[in-house]
Amino acid sequence: MVNKIKSKIYFSIFFLSILAALFVGCSKNPSTPTPPPVIITPLPSAESTPPSTEVMMQAFYWDVTPIGGWWDNLNTKLDSWKSAGITSLWLPVISKGQSGGFSMGYDPFDYFDFGQYDQMGTTETRFGSFSELSSLLTNAKAKGFKLIADIVINHNSGGDLEFSPYSGKSYYTKFTPKSGKFNRSYEDFHPSGVDAKDEDIFGGFPDLCHNVNNVKDWLYKRADGVGKYYKNTLGFDGWRFDFVKGFSPNVVKDWNAEVGGTFSIGEFYDGNVTLVNNWCIAANSGAFDFPLMFALKDAFNGTNLTRLENAGLISVNPSKAYTFVANHDVDDVFAQNKLKAYAFILTAEGTPFIFYKDYESLLDQAKLNTLISIHKTLAAGTTTRLFSSLTEYIFRRNGTPGLIAYFNIGTDTERKVQTVWTNTILKDYTGANPDVITDAGGYATIACKGYSYAVYSRK
Repeated sequence: MVNKIKSKIYFSIFFLSILAALFVGCSKNPSTPTPPPVIITPLPSAESTPPSTEVMMQAFYWDVTPIGGWWDNLNTKLDSWKSAGITSLWLPVISKGQSGGFSMGYDPFDYFDFGQYDQMGTTETRFGSFSELSSLLTNAKAKGFKLIADIVINHNSGGDLEFSPYSGKSYYTKFTPKSGKFNRSYEDFHPSGVDAKDEDIFGGFPDLCHNVNNVKDWLYKRADGVGKYYKNTLGFDGWRFDFVKGFSPNVVKDWNAEVGGTFSIGEFYDGNVTLVNNWCIAANSGAFDFPLMFALKDAFNGTNLTRLENAGLISVNPSKAYTFVANHDVDDVFAQNKLKAYAFILTAEGTPFIFYKDYESLLDQAKLNTLISIHKTLAAGTTTRLFSSLTEYIFRRNGTPGLIAYFNIGTDTERKVQTVWTNTILKDYTGANPDVITDAGGYATIACKGYSYAVYSRK
């Protein structure tokens, strides 16, 4: 009897299980999968940071025509550069070098001969006379340009041979310039009686010892020394320090503390961003962004735009980064790729330089002017990378108004990206692509033509 009761119970449980399974199976359509959870990406916050209006011009190139005439040539460019939005001019070395009228200035002899003394075979410098220089400086200041002096203080050239009792050898270290200022002897160079050693030397030139009081005084301490005379009498606003690997960063730090100035830019010629940034911190100075320049060369000359990811001093210390595509020493980005490289530095963080030859003769000046305008009116705030591949690179500037920059070395393409604007018309300010509209989440599908660039912002 007990076994019969158990059998009925087991049968009832089995029957109820079958009914439950049938009920559950009939309650769902097996061909419709369960939808995934909806992930809503919050709209990025726009920053209040406005664009920087600073755009600099390197106003020379290597081997400009000797002798004389360059200062007058630059005088004729001021109005067009001002109209284009250039704000500061980096001038070539203004003082007399050992090579006289053929010197580019990087063999400094007399720091106070600006083309007024007959020495080293000429009165004028390679770039012109003192009166022509004075006219340029006066006109540039009147038009609102800030002026950057090229400062070469690692080494000197053109001295007479003299014996050094410290080493028992003779060196070309006797300097008696006709300006009568900053006379030098073996006491002012390595080896000397001062227990100091520079970081590096430049060729076979006599190497200034920056721990000697006479050197410090004439470079930046005296009211009539190089730094203060250039700033207070000639009207320079800032400094480009040549070959800063050759001496302690404390020299630039002390110069800036004693002399001041709007700009301080070191030529720390190195692709290692950590080394460049460490120099900036030690020198309390900005520096040319050589690491970024090398990345631009690798990315655009090659076939891998991922080289732009976290590239350059702009990625770690953008306020100290002075960006460039080419200069008088290095010009490695292929001509056909230079506009893309300029589009990058004029939309990215950092303070950009335009190279004279690129602007005046090599590239489409109208397109460069458009990029300068974009930099001054749209390029603001921090940077967010939106997409990166071998052939495409897209980033967003998060300031006000901000922008989206799109670089493409492949075929014509489109990408959906998130902006900081909802339900807003976006314009490609290069004029190459049609307007697009963002959705409620800030997303828009933007286009970029092959081997080109596009820059989108609100219309």
